[in-house]
Amino acid sequence: MDMQSIIGMVSIITAGFTIAIGSIAPALGEGKALSQALMAIAQQPDETPAITRTLFVGLAMVESTAIYCFVVALILIFANPFWNFAIGG
Repeated sequence: MDMQSIIGMVSIITAGFTIAIGSIAPALGEGKALSQALMAIAQQPDETPAITRTLFVGLAMVESTAIYCFVVALILIFANPFWNFAIGG
């Protein structure tokens, strides 16, 4: 097996693990935040606009972690910095 095949194989496996692990925690966090927000709205319906606004900002912050993992996976697959090492070496 040559160096390019090894780097390609490791890059694809690492990208898969990055997406898998990087999407589990944000999904759990979003579910927990949503359940707590619904509980808060059920207890105090007058505060719904404030709770909803805060929920959306929090969900955007949590979702950014998954987006960063997706970007890292795309870099590993399409713009891998180790390809130059394999081609040049």
